[in-house]
Amino acid sequence: MERKSSPISGYVMVFIELVLLAVTIFSAMRGMVLPAVIMAVVFIFLAIGFLIVNPNESSVLVLFGAYRGSVKDNGFFWVNPFLSRKKISLRARNIDSDPIKVNDRIGNPIMIGAVLVWRVQETFRAAFQVDDYEHFVNIQTEAAVRKLAGMYPYDNFEDTEAEVTLRSGGEEVNEQLEKELSERLEIAGVEVMEARINYLAYAQEIAQAMLKRQQASAIVAARFKIVEGAVSMVEMALEELSKKDIVQLDEEKKASMVSNLMVVLCGDKETTPIVNTGTLY
Repeated sequence: MERKSSPISGYVMVFIELVLLAVTIFSAMRGMVLPAVIMAVVFIFLAIGFLIVNPNESSVLVLFGAYRGSVKDNGFFWVNPFLSRKKISLRARNIDSDPIKVNDRIGNPIMIGAVLVWRVQETFRAAFQVDDYEHFVNIQTEAAVRKLAGMYPYDNFEDTEAEVTLRSGGEEVNEQLEKELSERLEIAGVEVMEARINYLAYAQEIAQAMLKRQQASAIVAARFKIVEGAVSMVEMALEELSKKDIVQLDEEKKASMVSNLMVVLCGDKETTPIVNTGTLY
């Protein structure tokens, strides 16, 4: 597990290095070659231990294969020169995945893509649990998107019992994607800040057919509303004529009137009225 390391200040070691440098120069000027060489070697060896950690960065320290902690505080430090150091960014990063072709729950080929905002939370796991945590995030993002697409239908035209679909699921689908990614990326010490579906469409080979189906469904729904409204209007017209005793209509005339009104109200094109200048019959 991750351990926090607290190295000594680099400015203290800078002062010590300056003292060593002064002693080395003094020894060389006095002709003391061996002490001068030893001091120079120590000076160079200690200089290797300087470490700079920028904001939102960390450094993983390893001594001969043994993990010695992670430095997350930004600043100027000095560590054991024998320690190997691996810098890992803690900044938030984006992945805008290219749309991939998958099958939804009912087998329709669709194109789906996602955007992911993530950052490293545990440096130990990111450094040692996976080979390349950035590549791991990319691969697992694609795998999670594929799994998500297989959990829901694209829409509920064919699966009428589906309460949640990829097209209309909204936040519920995105939350499921975040949950799936969090479980997959936990091994690499990666925190999922946000995950959303940013591209969704039918695959090219069925896109035109599905568009026609959607248009047909929209036309049927619109016609249903038109007929429903027309029936109400005809019913109201007959009721008002009867209530106000404007004209007496037998069943045959009522049927003719209903037929004419339904044609006028439900027709695709505007009707041309004909004015009757003679008698009613």
